[in-house]
Amino acid sequence: MTTVGDVFALLNEKAPVAGKMEFDNVGLLVGHSAKPVTRILTSLDITEDVIEEAVGLGAELIVSHHPLFFELKTVTDDSLEGHLALSLAEKGVAAICMHTNLDAAQGGVNDALMAALGGRAEAVLEPDTAIGRIGELPQEVPFSEFLPFVKKQLASNGLRYHDAGRPVKRLAVCGGSGGGDIDLAAAAGCDTYVTADVKYHQFLEAKHLGLNLIDADHFCTENVVIPVLHKWLSEAFPKVDVRVSAVHKQTVRFI
Repeated sequence: MTTVGDVFALLNEKAPVAGKMEFDNVGLLVGHSAKPVTRILTSLDITEDVIEEAVGLGAELIVSHHPLFFELKTVTDDSLEGHLALSLAEKGVAAICMHTNLDAAQGGVNDALMAALGGRAEAVLEPDTAIGRIGELPQEVPFSEFLPFVKKQLASNGLRYHDAGRPVKRLAVCGGSGGGDIDLAAAAGCDTYVTADVKYHQFLEAKHLGLNLIDADHFCTENVVIPVLHKWLSEAFPKVDVRVSAVHKQTVRFI
């Protein structure tokens, strides 16, 4: 019999909680550790739709990347976080969330992102936190060809970008909000940086540094880890039915 605690132990081995950033809130956030698990739903986020999906599937556990809450002090329906936590508890669904520790982990978010874009990770972009990756593509690609490739590989419905007029060979990536590391990507000799949530002044910084910059959406740059979670869990617990959410998709749309 597999329990919620067994699943958390496996995930803690793959992406140790000790590797999380100080602000973060990860681990078993809702539910009983001893609860038996026969079906798991994996999703980047835990939303009302995802909870209903889990209930419909008969899943006892949701494993997500983004934490259900960070600083929740009361569990009431006065906040979205409280509402979701109450919903999970009332419906008997546990929640394990692995966030920045999964970003930093070997084979986690950033390695999955680099692999999805055809690169081979060689170094960490942020040495202090092990977040982000630096790598190389097998061969140089014109930026005009790399853009549609990124869009397709990440299943993004739109990209924001700055074209520095350079072909793509040495690549930096950071799943999620990585706009603050543009200088690190340039200092590492990268010609291109793929991340998300880039602010206006950061695009100007990329222009100044002569760096190709692609904002491929927060969801899309991190959702690449969900198949990884599915693989880890399916291989470790072959008798448990592990599913990937079919309802949770990119929220942002472009006209």
